[in-house]
Amino acid sequence: MDLNPRPKQIALLGSTGSIGENSLDVIRRHPDRFRVRYLTAHRNVEKLAAWAKELKPKGVVVTDPAQFKTAENRLRGVFRVLTGMEGILEIVQDPEIDLVLNALVGDVGVLPTYRAIQAGKNVALANKETLVAAGQLIMKSAREKGVRIFPIDSEHSAIWQCLVGEERKNIRRIILTASGGPFRTWTADQLEHVTVEQALRHPNWKMGAKITIDSATLMNKGLEVIEAYWLYDVSPGQIEVVVHPQSIIHSMVEFVDGSVKAQLGVPDMRIPIQYALSYPERLPLTVETLSFDRIKSLSFEKPDFKKFPCLEIAFRALEQGGTAPAVMNAANEVAVSKFLGGEIGFLAIPALIEKTLEKHTVLKEYDLKILLEVQRWAKEFVQKI
Repeated sequence: MDLNPRPKQIALLGSTGSIGENSLDVIRRHPDRFRVRYLTAHRNVEKLAAWAKELKPKGVVVTDPAQFKTAENRLRGVFRVLTGMEGILEIVQDPEIDLVLNALVGDVGVLPTYRAIQAGKNVALANKETLVAAGQLIMKSAREKGVRIFPIDSEHSAIWQCLVGEERKNIRRIILTASGGPFRTWTADQLEHVTVEQALRHPNWKMGAKITIDSATLMNKGLEVIEAYWLYDVSPGQIEVVVHPQSIIHSMVEFVDGSVKAQLGVPDMRIPIQYALSYPERLPLTVETLSFDRIKSLSFEKPDFKKFPCLEIAFRALEQGGTAPAVMNAANEVAVSKFLGGEIGFLAIPALIEKTLEKHTVLKEYDLKILLEVQRWAKEFVQKI
């Protein structure tokens, strides 16, 4: 047994976002276990350059072509600087990489995950859209290549931890918890006047803009339902969502004998990130302690599908299967972008998604080329309407 193993070589995709920053914090705490081999960013060259000089990776990728020259001038002669999706696809296939941590936002994360798996790399996955849009392709490829997918979402990490030592055939229900977002107690009339600033104020978590809006509409939970379907090999009817405003219980699993396992913790994304990086070990991590004497109550309620139709849309897309989830996800991306840009109201987000799904003829079988074309069509359709 090697008592001094080589640090795990990591390609961190989306290093300047919320998940990326938390991942770097975990990596810094365990330099003997983890090493950043590549970093990527879209346009935040300032952060990327600072972290590259600190962590000394083999190279960096800038996906915004307009920022490439700036990054190259900053890092020329010290680090290899690549650009665009071509650069990302090159680094995820580097023979020296042990783990690809995908923290990209949107369906742009699908292709890097697929190529990493094809190259035999394990993937720590924070990019929800990978499994929502391409779960059928991704899981089939992972099985064929003998590759592991380690979930980073707090909910899926909780389920994963509850299932350690358990047989999948003994699962009765997977219960995903949701905070309910900032508008849990708002009336339907109030939701008609939601502002971008209000929607970006999540009560429990600090996240990027897109996922924060998804949390406000409950689409984020819908995406997680579809992820759970692919990750844990259960039927759609075995997945439930319960609103838990305190965000202390991150998710639960009920077994065939009626017993329930729950994973609890403070809302800190470094916990599931570190578990994904260090599995099967648990490494020490200094975070706020969960003080049970200070928890006055843990409350639960059913989600309101009428006020938050995005969750129902996601369940329906999962039941339809095939390309329906990919179309739903692509339409949601454009709708959220329009809301953030002030072009549409909050309640127009589910309306646009519904219209797009109504126009789409679901394909039950698809390959990567068809999937990318379907996503392109859905985005163009939402832009037109």
